[in-house]
Amino acid sequence: MTKRSHPQAAVRAQTQQDSRQKWLGALLVGMALAVATVVPVDAQNRPATFAELAEQVSPSVVNITTSTVIASRTGPQGVVPEGSPFEDFFNDNNDGGQRRSSALGSGFVISADGFIVTNNHVIEGADSIEIEFFPGDGQPSELLPAELIGTDPNTDIAVLKVEYDTPLQYVSFGDSDGAGSRVGDWVMAMGNPLGQGFSVSAGIVSARNRSLQGTYDDYIQTDAAINRGNSGGPLFNMDGDVIGVNTAILSPNGGSIGIGFAMSSSVVTNVVDQLQEFGETRRGWLGVRIQDVTVDMVDAIDGLDEARGAMVTDVPAGPAEDAGMEAGDIILTFDGVDIEDTRELVQIVGNSPVGKEVPVATLRNGEMIDLTVVLGRRETAESVAFPDDAPEAGEPDTTNMLGMTLSEVSPEMAEEMGIELGSGLVVVEVEVDSEAETKGLLAGDVITEAGQQPITGIVDFEARVEEAQDAGRKSLLLLVRRDGAPRFVALGLE
Repeated sequence: MTKRSHPQAAVRAQTQQDSRQKWLGALLVGMALAVATVVPVDAQNRPATFAELAEQVSPSVVNITTSTVIASRTGPQGVVPEGSPFEDFFNDNNDGGQRRSSALGSGFVISADGFIVTNNHVIEGADSIEIEFFPGDGQPSELLPAELIGTDPNTDIAVLKVEYDTPLQYVSFGDSDGAGSRVGDWVMAMGNPLGQGFSVSAGIVSARNRSLQGTYDDYIQTDAAINRGNSGGPLFNMDGDVIGVNTAILSPNGGSIGIGFAMSSSVVTNVVDQLQEFGETRRGWLGVRIQDVTVDMVDAIDGLDEARGAMVTDVPAGPAEDAGMEAGDIILTFDGVDIEDTRELVQIVGNSPVGKEVPVATLRNGEMIDLTVVLGRRETAESVAFPDDAPEAGEPDTTNMLGMTLSEVSPEMAEEMGIELGSGLVVVEVEVDSEAETKGLLAGDVITEAGQQPITGIVDFEARVEEAQDAGRKSLLLLVRRDGAPRFVALGLE
């Protein structure tokens, strides 16, 4: 007996098959569209070759060889047999207590008349500096002696000068904050890695605004291979502009592991201009000590709703004092720029011209104060304004508050620590596991303000604590001085 299909069942089966085919077709179309939108963008952004760029900029990149006379090692010296292949080398270097040491680095020409940029550590202490150019039409084929124009150890930048009969090929600085310098953009490094001669490496911008140790650090991080000898060489964007000077690497073995740092052109250009004009840097100076505003300080500061700005901890004689700035002020804008933290303020001030009149907006006791500061020069004023004093810790006392043993300043403490009577409270002991210990307070610290008001003794301090509690605050802002250096600390009141 033959089983026959029901007509309605056949219709349903055909409908289900059509639906599956439509769904599969839509899926394939969607996948095709996704591929179509991704692949062309990736292919468009990836350069087919760096050859044209390398050919364009290479005549302006130089090798730098330095020579320094240093004292030879004392004590018995090895004897080189007569006729040994090392005999000439030994005789040349056995000069009665001195020997000559050489080092290699990189640099690049920034003007037709022969100005060259490199790292300060490449030429530091050198007795002689010689420049070798990349082979190219019109570029010198012989080694040229270089004159040192100026250095800036703070940014590790140096400017040299060579003389030549015809104009030299050079490269220009680009915008390290603009297009072509974003995280993920292609970059190319050139230099003399490990003394192997001219070499090119390529990668991307891995990160920006890196800070290593310096006050004015603003490094571009890249995975383009940078090794010893690349120091002072240029980091190019794809337009052939220099957006950084290769300066340092992060490596456990001294070789490239894909973490290299180039000082950004936004910093370098200002330094180079000053070294060319003055032979030294002339940075703006505000004349204050500052610290970052932390999250736990916000509740203790009237008029502040988030952790931002730079808090002034000390105002010695200088530009800021002349303008009326006070300890406890929070600098929120400088020359029209909103200030996020102390690092940003230091960089903006340092890049400002000496003698410039700058508008500064500060928050003081919940009110905005507008000031005008005439900037001084940091290099000549800072050491005078902030001498290196080092008072020692005072004697213990028995008054306990906020996890600390505090003492009013006795005559003995005043003489021993070099402070004035009635100048605050001395921390003589900090309780273990207290918030005061967690915040880094130590015996010998001097608390000079509480709640942004001066205190002369324990009575003042207790009053400030009570006022803060009555106002519903969760913390109290203290101005603490250690070895003459002030900083603000917020301690909880609960």
